[in-house]
Amino acid sequence: MLVGEALAALALDAGGYYVDATFGRGGHTALILQTLGREGRVLAIDRDPQAIAAGRERFADEMRLTLVHSSFADLGACVQAHAHGRPCRGVLFDLGVSSPQLDDPSRGFSFRADGPIDMRMDPSRGEPVSAWLARAGVDEIREVIASLGEERFARRVAQAIVAARLEQPIERTAQLAAIVARAVRTREPGKNPATRTFQALRMFINDELGQLERGLAAALDVLDTGGRLAVISFHSLEDRIVKRFMKRESEIDAALVDLPVIPPSLQPRLKLVGRKARAGEVEVGRNPRSRSALLRVAEKLR
Repeated sequence: MLVGEALAALALDAGGYYVDATFGRGGHTALILQTLGREGRVLAIDRDPQAIAAGRERFADEMRLTLVHSSFADLGACVQAHAHGRPCRGVLFDLGVSSPQLDDPSRGFSFRADGPIDMRMDPSRGEPVSAWLARAGVDEIREVIASLGEERFARRVAQAIVAARLEQPIERTAQLAAIVARAVRTREPGKNPATRTFQALRMFINDELGQLERGLAAALDVLDTGGRLAVISFHSLEDRIVKRFMKRESEIDAALVDLPVIPPSLQPRLKLVGRKARAGEVEVGRNPRSRSALLRVAEKLR
């Protein structure tokens, strides 16, 4: 999504070193590699072991690519371990859940097909959503669904979940979707009543917003002067974090603006590049999921 725009934003140099912080199934990485020359390199990161396994098979003969099973919150350590001192010219984030994850019922990300309520990006770590739902209180569940799903019926949904689990464990996506549907009074036309709840639970169990904040800070640290940071987000909570981060790092602190000389250490570290970009009609027609995609770009100054 926004592939052409994202690659243009990175201003790729044929011999440069780049980080794809959200490898997925390698779409962005493949196009970056096509642009790079023999000396160019890509470090691709994903916290989903299935994505890394698929990537190692797809790119088995690609010597310019290093694939690492890790969270992009640990991007700094990954670059330090694998860049071998090469300056990083660009970092790309393509946030959210990937199509293969959504389309695999065994991962539990979607209510469209029945499966276990897991939702972990990395199934080898942490607990599945079903385990958390089995023990969380009404107020905990309500807070997650209200804050991360922006669901106005969050309390009704939380109460329905806690009541339902007294009858039997809530372990399947179809089961949870039915509970939510009974609790949500109205929903936008064409939108499943469980959409917001599933989004919230996925974001919570994977600490997606916390990971994003740490990942952006790490990306800024590893970028070389003149390097580009490009971020594709898919909903307002992600975009708000990206927007605030780029704004904060591209402006002088208001308390310092009246100083006759701003010390170099307090000068902005980023400058914004262009305006936010959205997917065009052609891309949206080809892939409806891209409708909510939003690209922001910044360049490192120091």
